[in-house]
Parts: sequence; C-alpha cells; structure tokens
Amino acid sequence: MAIMTDQTATRAAPIACPQPKDWIRAIHAYVPGKSAGLDGQPLIKLSANENPLGTSGAAVEARAQVANTALYPDPDSKDLRAALAALHGLDPARIVMGTGSDELLHIAAQAYAGVGDEVLFVRYGFSVYPIAARRCGATPVEAPDCDYGTDVDALLAAVTERTRVVFLANPNNPTGSYIGRSELARLHAGLRPDVLLVVDQAYAEYVAEKDDDGALDLARSAANVLVTRTFSKIYGLAGERIGWATGPVAVIDMLNRIRGPFNVSLTGQAMGLAAVQDQAFVQASAAHNRAERARFVAALEQLGNHGLRPLPSQANFVLIEFSGALTAEAAYLGLMDAGYITRWLPGQGLPQCLRITIGTPEQMDAIATALRAMAQSTR
Repeated sequence: MAIMTDQTATRAAPIACPQPKDWIRAIHAYVPGKSAGLDGQPLIKLSANENPLGTSGAAVEARAQVANTALYPDPDSKDLRAALAALHGLDPARIVMGTGSDELLHIAAQAYAGVGDEVLFVRYGFSVYPIAARRCGATPVEAPDCDYGTDVDALLAAVTERTRVVFLANPNNPTGSYIGRSELARLHAGLRPDVLLVVDQAYAEYVAEKDDDGALDLARSAANVLVTRTFSKIYGLAGERIGWATGPVAVIDMLNRIRGPFNVSLTGQAMGLAAVQDQAFVQASAAHNRAERARFVAALEQLGNHGLRPLPSQANFVLIEFSGALTAEAAYLGLMDAGYITRWLPGQGLPQCLRITIGTPEQMDAIATALRAMAQSTR
C-alpha cells in the first residue's frame, strides 16, 4: 500500500487564491462597438455613435498647444467647469468632471446604493447601468418598456422601498427613444425624495431646443436629480474620455469624494475647453445629424413591406427592428461584407435589431442601398 508523505499531501491540497465578491462575479463586462470584421480587417465604423465630422479644429489646435505633459492636470478642471457653467447657465461649484460620463454613472451608484439596495432602469437601457449597480453590490432592476421606449408608469410601479437610484438615458441608448419635459417631471414627482434620479444626457445636444426635457432645470432646483453629459458624442472627443455632471451641492460633494483625483487629462481639459467655445462646430454636427438621420429613416421606411422598421430616434443613431425574411443578424453580416460595421444587439436582448450610427451622406446611402438589396433578395 502506498504511503502518502507530507510532500504529496501538500501537492494534493487545493490552492488558495483571492475570490471576488459574488456581485462582481455576476457582472457581464461592457462590450464596446466593434471596428473590424470577423476576419479582423478594419471596416467603416458605424457601431459606436461617434461624430462623423470628427473633432472641432479649435480642439485639435488646443491639443497641439499642450506643452508639458510631465505635469499633473488641474485636479478640479476649473477652467472647463467655468466654461460649461457659462454655456448652460449653471453654478460651476455644482459641476463635477469625470473620465467620460461612465465614471460619473458608476460613482453615482456607488455613493447612493449598496448591498441590499436596488438600482432601477428601463429595459433596453444603457448597458452600463446593470454593471454600475452590481459593482457596488446593489441589485439591478429592469422596468418594462413601451415599444422599446421609456414607460414612466412602469418605472414608478417598479420602485420599492429598496430603490435608491433610478437611471434614465434621455435620449435612450440603444433605442433612441425620448421622453419630454412633462413626462420627466412626472417621473421625478413620483419618486421618493431619498431616491436619486440620474438623467443620462449623453445625446442631449442632438435634441432640438424646443424639445428640451428640462433635466438641467430639475438639477438646478431639486435635491435628488443628477444630470450627466459627455464630450464623446457631438463634441467628437470620445478618445479623450471627458464627461461632466451637475446637480445639488450635496450630491456633487459626494461624487467629488470618490472620483479619480486627476480624472481629466491635460489634453482633455484643453481640448474640452476649446470644444465648448466652438459652438459653431456643435451646431453644424447637430444639423448634419438631423438631415442625414431624416434621409436615412425615409429610405428605411420604404422597406417596411420587407419587415424593416426604423424606431423614432432623437440621437445620432437609428435602431432598426427586423421582422421579415431578412434578419438582423443576416443584415449585420451582409453590411460587414459591404465594408461597414454596425451594432447587432443580442447581448442586450435585442437579437431582432441593429443600431446604426449616422455617418456621412455617402455612408448612409451605401447602407440603405445594401439593406434594400438584401431585403429584396430574401423575399
């Protein structure tokens, strides 16, 4: 009979290693829009809602003027906050900067929710919301949608005594849906005062001024409303990772306690400041988006008898529902063959949909032509 020695017993023992918290283990990592095909070859990228007009020339010039990157940036981004406050009629003391608005969404949940609490958002909302909830140990809760859009009554019905944070993307990503001022006010009025309403306005600059949802007004006056915005979309600075938020002094103070200490780089602050001061570029980008989105939607509506339905959008993308012989997956692969990468969304419960960023006129014409050809060939 073999005799087990101390050495063999040691080899047989399980190896101890650090174990993550259960709520961290439950996270499904964020999947960004792809930029290449299945073979790894680069494609024209219409999957991440980036600005097809690029970046303001003034912002590019500002980056070139940054002289000494050996120095730490201003930890409070004072000049950039002052410019944002002047543009939007805000108090700079009630603005906090972030490494993209993503950082601010995460730390808002971290500051106000934890184990045993709930973080609420609409079904088909931004995929960062459940990650932000689980990251701090809270339970993510989805409210039913209304035809892919926000249903205020459903959100309010889903609020429980454990609800601590409500996330609302307006316009919503990935659906493009939007609720107006009266509905947002009704949502806020229906929440308890101890529930933080976070209005994620990443695409706000694409919304016509007459359709403003009033979120910034709520952030000025209410004690429980935080509005987040980003430089990644209309400002064309996705690569610099700059976001900001405004809200009550007490909430901004909490976020400042836990944000990164130097969370906006020297070049980011310089480019962001120049971009804010170049509102002509912002207006041109918004006008381009309105025109090309309208043209693209009109082309898609001609394919309704083939089962393609463009959903109403107030953002710089269109979500298309496929209910006919041509499936969203087949269209996604076919567009890759045509040289374009879009966003197929089975991981977000939307296997029947494609989200397509509004690009240049030539790109949108090519996408519409390719979809028409595929739809007609699968009748």
